[in-house]
Amino acid sequence: MSASAMNTAGINAAAINTNAGQPLLRVSNVTVRFGGVTAIDSVSFDVHAGELLGLIGPNGAGKTTMLRSITGVVRPTEGDVSLEGSSLSGLSIDRRVRLGLALSQQLVKPLRNISVIDNVALAAGAAKTVSPLRALLNRSDVLERGQAMVMLERVGIARHADESPAIQPLGVLKRLEMARALAQSPRLLLLDEPLAGLNTKEAHSLADTIADINAQGVTIVLIEHNLGEVMRICKRLVVLDNGRRIAEGDPRTVMNDAAVRTAYLGGDTLADQQQGGQAAPANVTTATAQGATNA
Repeated sequence: MSASAMNTAGINAAAINTNAGQPLLRVSNVTVRFGGVTAIDSVSFDVHAGELLGLIGPNGAGKTTMLRSITGVVRPTEGDVSLEGSSLSGLSIDRRVRLGLALSQQLVKPLRNISVIDNVALAAGAAKTVSPLRALLNRSDVLERGQAMVMLERVGIARHADESPAIQPLGVLKRLEMARALAQSPRLLLLDEPLAGLNTKEAHSLADTIADINAQGVTIVLIEHNLGEVMRICKRLVVLDNGRRIAEGDPRTVMNDAAVRTAYLGGDTLADQQQGGQAAPANVTTATAQGATNA
């Protein structure tokens, strides 16, 4: 078996290794308050192994706060987040990462003084940095660089491996960010607006890559404002508005929900604008993406 096949098989095993009938991720009645402001109001939803779930909503809906509650950047005021049935409450960010969470940030910030492949190799070698002693005893990076190259191939930027991130366009940096997250062999990959800032062709291509990675067995939660691409690649959506979950289900049903049209689309029915599984007209998705900011 090739190194690429072995690595993909390992990721698939990590992605689907969950108890039968139990969601991989469970968000239970999570509430987040900042002073007197309620950013998340008793939100619950499940993510099942192998799923590509779209978490959407208008600006300020609470999407990024919800993601930060999952990763531990923000601690819920009430409620709980569990991974494979085990509560993450009280666990540090790094502990959650070691348990299988990986985050691809909207604002990409690679280490610009090392190469593209070394950025990914550093993430692949995270287990060696658990303690200073382990790091000193494991000084070879041959294995990690091999794993890094596999990840760069998976996201389509292997030709840039030995180049500096400082000279790369945004489209390459977005893929580098995803490769760094994948290098940790996550059980759950969280993507925060990976298509933001990309042109239509780049966004479509990266959305295809995300769908391909999901098809290989990686469970994904996707926060994204590009509704055309979200509807094209996601099988289920959760919609937030003003910190509350207002809808959940398959994309066409959700987008035809009156509450979603009012909150997110100003009353328009996006599903009606799709014919034969084609993406929504560019003016709809572009207008939505142009207003995108962290929520």
